[in-house]
Amino acid sequence: MPSLQAYQFRMPAGFAGDLQRAEVATIETQLIDSATPPTVFGVAVKYVSGKVQPINLSGDTAALVQGVNLRPYPIQGNGTDPLGTSTPPTSGVTDILKRGYVMVSLGGVAAATKGGTVYVRVATPSAGKPLGGFEAASDTTNTIAMPSNWYFTGPADAYGITEIAVNI
Repeated sequence: MPSLQAYQFRMPAGFAGDLQRAEVATIETQLIDSATPPTVFGVAVKYVSGKVQPINLSGDTAALVQGVNLRPYPIQGNGTDPLGTSTPPTSGVTDILKRGYVMVSLGGVAAATKGGTVYVRVATPSAGKPLGGFEAASDTTNTIAMPSNWYFTGPADAYGITEIAVNI
């Protein structure tokens, strides 16, 4: 009889922008602002003149955040990107998670904790800290705290991917 294999480490959680728990999700298809499109999946977005843009200004507030841009399913970007690194479209339409659960890249050095406050980077991007990206700690000037109905559902995996609840 063959023996069962055991995982010695945690399995990867997913990819930034992956929808989780689809049965509770509210998703809207919105037009992309081709002059200022989101450049990665799984970041906070806002509407400017009725079109989607990433959160990208130090004056942006939590009230401006309309949701998180989602990775398309069942397709993965333009078909030529490596798995997990798909490039969002720069024009046309995109799906925005208004309510539900989504996988995101955790920026910064603070670890996400279950029920922890979600912060969004609004200024001074750097490697691993994109504008509109999610972090588990405030740096007082470059991040904004999201309302309490946005929270981390647990720690990040070895690749820095974690799940957040959006408007739950």
